[in-house]
Amino acid sequence: MSKRKIVTIVIILLILVFAVFITLNYLKIDIFKGNTAQQSQGGPSGQGGSRNATTVRITPVSSGTIEQSVIVNGEILARNQVTIYPTVGGKLSESFITIGNRVNRGDRIAMIDPSRPGENFSPSPVISTVSGTVLQAPFHVGDTLTTQSGIFVVGDLSSLLVETYVPERFVASVRRGMRAVLWFEAIGGEKFNAEVTEISPVLDPVSRTLRIRLSFLNYDQRIRAGMFATISLVTNRKTNIPVIARTSVINTYGSWIVFAIDEKNIARRREVTLGIDNEELVEILSGVELGDKVVSAGQNFLSDGDLVRVVE
Repeated sequence: MSKRKIVTIVIILLILVFAVFITLNYLKIDIFKGNTAQQSQGGPSGQGGSRNATTVRITPVSSGTIEQSVIVNGEILARNQVTIYPTVGGKLSESFITIGNRVNRGDRIAMIDPSRPGENFSPSPVISTVSGTVLQAPFHVGDTLTTQSGIFVVGDLSSLLVETYVPERFVASVRRGMRAVLWFEAIGGEKFNAEVTEISPVLDPVSRTLRIRLSFLNYDQRIRAGMFATISLVTNRKTNIPVIARTSVINTYGSWIVFAIDEKNIARRREVTLGIDNEELVEILSGVELGDKVVSAGQNFLSDGDLVRVVE
């Protein structure tokens, strides 16, 4: 075969390869256009090319009450609880009462012998300064006492109070008339209401706490002096304010947002201003209004403008 024929065959082969390349590219463009058109028209699945709706739960913005509280421990005391001291030091020679006995003001309740070795004095009586029930009797006959020894504690059990100490950071919120809820381990799950009636004018310099006393609003005979109480003290309370579930709000870059759902089930991002809150609810100052439907579950997967599916 001559050199000219070989050149001719090579040229023909190159032309054929080029023609095949052009044809394949043309077909690829045609197919791509067809797929694009099919997707824009809804495609075979009929989903319109949009992302699936996000399943959420909604809660309307409603008018409610929010209470903020602090949990402290307290002790039940007799309202008029008085410690009785002897007027002289010496040996407790006689005791006429014991815990649980009822005494009246002016009753002789014990005798103190002030005698020392080589001396002989007449016993000195201990007189009750109040009427009530004996709550404590820490000494026994034969014990040596001083004028600083509290021989008996007498209190009026017909009227009990609650004494507790509030941490310094809550002191500014404490005021007379504040409500509290109490419960006792000894009385199961029942709760009792009380209110603040007495506030110390100064803080304890060691514990940095404020002593307060509360009176029962629904006293029960099962409550006794000396019992240990758990107290939920309401430090702030607002009524008839717009509230939503605390789980509805999201903190993003220092701002609080919620997702409100419109009539077309589209999620709309709203920046809100919050007021007081507790473990369940939060006050809304601005951003949404009463009656707006706010996402309370599923909002972490939402973006502004997403379609949602609401479930109960």
